Amino acid sequence: MLKRAYWLFIFAVLIFVIFLPGYTKLQDLKQKNLEFEERIEQLKQENLALEKRVERLQKDPLTLEKVAREKMGVARKGEVVYKINPIENKR
Repeated sequence: MLKRAYWLFIFAVLIFVIFLPGYTKLQDLKQKNLEFEERIEQLKQENLALEKRVERLQKDPLTLEKVAREKMGVARKGEVVYKINPIENKR
């Protein structure tokens, strides 16, 4: 009886040693998968926001005008654009 328990214990330890590295790798891969799924969700939300912005730029002339004025310095006929640069501190 004691000999049988001894062999059963050896067998259990052997199985544990064989499968432990695979199990830990599986857990690591599950964690990475969760992180990738979170990143995918963030990128989907960012993509949706960018798609909405593109749609606004294509359909709303006021938004397009605002972007053209702010980013490209476009002015209407007869307007004068003044660009104010911040003063740099030289010490």
